[in-house]
Amino acid sequence: MSDWQEIPGGVTAPRGYRAAGIAAGLKPSGLPDLALILSDVEAIAAGVFTTSYVRAACVDYCRERLQSKHSARAILCNAGQANAATGSQGWLDALESAMLLAQTLNISAESVLLASTGVIGQRIRMDALRAGIPQLVAAVSETGGDSAAQAITTTDLVTKSIALETTIDDRPVRIGGIAKGSGMIHPNMATLLAFVTCDAAVSTSLWQQMLSRAAERSFNQITVDGDTSTNDTLIALANGQSRTPAITEMGPEAEKLEGMLTAVCQHLAKAIARDGEGATCLIEVQVTGAPDEKAAHQVAKTIVGSSLVKSAIFGRDPNWGRIAAAAGRAGVPFEQENLRIQLGDFLLMENGQPLAFDRAAASAYLKQAATAAYLKEDTVLILVSIGNGSASGKAWGCDLSYDYVKINAEYTT
Repeated sequence: MSDWQEIPGGVTAPRGYRAAGIAAGLKPSGLPDLALILSDVEAIAAGVFTTSYVRAACVDYCRERLQSKHSARAILCNAGQANAATGSQGWLDALESAMLLAQTLNISAESVLLASTGVIGQRIRMDALRAGIPQLVAAVSETGGDSAAQAITTTDLVTKSIALETTIDDRPVRIGGIAKGSGMIHPNMATLLAFVTCDAAVSTSLWQQMLSRAAERSFNQITVDGDTSTNDTLIALANGQSRTPAITEMGPEAEKLEGMLTAVCQHLAKAIARDGEGATCLIEVQVTGAPDEKAAHQVAKTIVGSSLVKSAIFGRDPNWGRIAAAAGRAGVPFEQENLRIQLGDFLLMENGQPLAFDRAAASAYLKQAATAAYLKEDTVLILVSIGNGSASGKAWGCDLSYDYVKINAEYTT
């Protein structure tokens, strides 16, 4: 049993937050494309960003802001144009975006954080943004979490949103989150787009540490296609409006809060992997027997990211040799006689020896997952043990289908 429960509301579930999402004309489709998350008061802000050397202007903007000012009131996200690899004019567009929102909200531009998603090499359609910001601000509400979740999507088939609640010092504390992502998902000390709100009071350094660890155990453990985006951004706000005592160091209350933060991030990460472009099922790899958590994570992520493993699962082929091969090339030393592989309830290898199993039934297990899209039963579970170590780790991904190639072959045409 966890120490928290799921509640409705997404990013507006915590106290003191409002949100909105509108169609501002940034997307050619006319779908919602501009989102705002707003805290009623200045909130402690933390972030994790792409490690790519080709970065969107919003990434550099947020990094610069968070280095000098560890708080924020607003997060503005546009969808349709990534504003990455857009040179000096892209940077000026980012600055103007923050200034326009700040003026409309009557707050400091330094209290605005930015995110963008869409086609790389395309600047934000500033005329549409200029006209849209007043409409966006007018639309913010305490029930606007769902509209914000919709407005940040691009190729996503579904929105990703979650809110959890726990009790600290006999008062409710909530964390909400939304995310987008479907393709170009293979973070490396990065995320995609994800925004988290919290109403606890947390010190600046501790909140950043919590977020970085949560990202390592969630967004950094998913892969769809092996590509890291230019725009990967995870931003988390904590505004203290729960009126609970400030958490300034690790202890039981901090561990509870971090556990809930990690759970929110893992829910969103799995939703992204499940919604991978062209995907028919979610893959979860659990690795045990590792010498440390880093090693377990590395093996799990290598397996779930293997194109051969992903293709076999799409073909409903219980070809465990591909799982073994991926584990062996993960860069983590282990004795192959200790290798154990299980697919769902089917034990395929133990003590490094192949075992007889019902291949037709194992294939049927894979088919069942593919026909249960967006349900709990749509998860293909792969269990791997590599030794007698005490550490474990998980990673999530999806199968590789024909549609993935079609979607990305026609992305800009």
